[in-house]
Amino acid sequence: MTDSSPSDRQIPNSVLGKVVTVLDAFTPDDHWVSFTELVHRTGLNKTTLHRLLAELVGTRLIDRSPSGYRLGRHLFELGMRASMERGLIEVSTPFLEDLRERTRETVHLGVLEGDEVVYVTKIGGHGQAPSPSRIGGRMPLYCTAIGKVMLAHAPNELKVRTLTGPLPRRTPRTITTPGLLARQLETISETGVSYEYEESAVGIVCVAAAILDADDRPLAGVSVTGPATRFRPEAHANQVRAAAAGIAATLARRDNLRQD
Repeated sequence: MTDSSPSDRQIPNSVLGKVVTVLDAFTPDDHWVSFTELVHRTGLNKTTLHRLLAELVGTRLIDRSPSGYRLGRHLFELGMRASMERGLIEVSTPFLEDLRERTRETVHLGVLEGDEVVYVTKIGGHGQAPSPSRIGGRMPLYCTAIGKVMLAHAPNELKVRTLTGPLPRRTPRTITTPGLLARQLETISETGVSYEYEESAVGIVCVAAAILDADDRPLAGVSVTGPATRFRPEAHANQVRAAAAGIAATLARRDNLRQD
């Protein structure tokens, strides 16, 4: 969801476009959202929104309660049927759980979508630090370890777009200088790991490695996050790199078996 007001947005003319507008109005932080808030978020008029919500509730894509509305379980079921990430999660889970036990910190699995990381798995650590990430949530590429490691292996046009676009400061340590970020990406390409030191949120540090396909394109990224007061990401670089390589190798073997 953007920060623009409803009057700044282009309201779709088609019914399908309006439905997508309603579904996109919900965020990962939402529990229940009031009708009034949905009017504000979507920019749709009340009559149209009320009709769409009734139909979405009837098809179980949205749930309704006295507290408001939320995305429905049927939407999740449909997403899992269509999701390319389902197989990735199935293969990755044993590696992620092992990484969590070895590091005792929070482990993430994220995929690249546009200019952002979308977190598809998060396994909490034994004394996890407060982190802005959540399953289904998004974070910018340039200020997260998992984002930077995928960006380092991404097509050149995405790198150029990121480096020439704005790099908003999220914390005092966010890298906002394109030249410095470019040098970091070169180092990440050489070493296979990236680090974040309180760049996306104060108090957390992180190490990440990319899960690459046979052509060295990023399928996803694995990261370990811990509190800056005690976690030393450099000490776990080899473990994270090994987990990412293990996931990549398992995915490749599975694809080869399917082709045979």
